[in-house]
Amino acid sequence: MSKNYNQLKNLGEKELSARLDELKREMMRLQSQVATRTIPEKPGRIKQIRKTLARILTIKKTKEVTGKV
Repeated sequence: MSKNYNQLKNLGEKELSARLDELKREMMRLQSQVATRTIPEKPGRIKQIRKTLARILTIKKTKEVTGKV
């Protein structure tokens, strides 16, 4: 397990939702830069955000299924 996953796993529901919203906003900003053909400062950040979003959604779903809130 990655360090990032373990840190996210220990967050509460509200913190996960806040982090999810924050990352979605950042992803939208980066994708709009790509769409307008401006080069983002860190192009690799898009991939990193996508993976983190998937991790957060997986953690939320796991907690929902197991009943841990």
